[in-house]
Amino acid sequence: MATMFSTTNANTPNTTIPSPKPPQTQLPSRTHLPIPPSKPLLTTLTATAAAAAILTATPPSLADSPAYRVYYGTAASASSYGGYGGNSDKKASAEYVYDVPEGWKERLVSKVEKGTNGTDSEFYNPKKKTEKEYLTYLGGYRQLAPKDVILNNLALSDVNLQDLIASADGVTSEEKTDEKGQVYYVYEINGVAAHSLISVTCANNKLYAHFVNAPTPEWNRDNDMLKHVHESFKTVGNF
Repeated sequence: MATMFSTTNANTPNTTIPSPKPPQTQLPSRTHLPIPPSKPLLTTLTATAAAAAILTATPPSLADSPAYRVYYGTAASASSYGGYGGNSDKKASAEYVYDVPEGWKERLVSKVEKGTNGTDSEFYNPKKKTEKEYLTYLGGYRQLAPKDVILNNLALSDVNLQDLIASADGVTSEEKTDEKGQVYYVYEINGVAAHSLISVTCANNKLYAHFVNAPTPEWNRDNDMLKHVHESFKTVGNF
């Protein structure tokens, strides 16, 4: 029996087939990775900008604040008009004071006017003469009457006040007492064309009424200044 052998050709090389490798994903270059902004740097830039804004900001000018001078009123009788027959030193003989805005002019009150309606002093804005403050006084008042009675009495001798009250959208009144116990009536008359603040008090057996009047446009423009002038009025011994 013939024996069969498996033979291998000696000339045939023994070749090994390598196993396939899994595909590899190429990582992006580091230069393409997004770099988050540095928070400390942003904070520093913000702080620097804020500091620059503060340094370059224009401070409020003191020139924008209105200046005032004090007026000393004597409430002298018509017989001593102009200082004759009495003490001409107003500060020494003053019965009341109020502030006057710088630039306002004094209107000289006539002897007849002083004797008829009790006007003692008046100042006005030369740019708008109806923007003004003035004071009247009446003798024989030991104390304040009811608020409506006082306002009516003032209007009897002041035609402009009568017209303002008649055309007003509203009239308010209140009673105030200062730190020294002095009682004041405060009236505010809000008209279509004009506005008025009135402060009334009694002292020295007299009734003093301080008026601050202005047309509506000037009232809206100079509101803070006019209120300051109104609140500055006080009788002697209470300032």
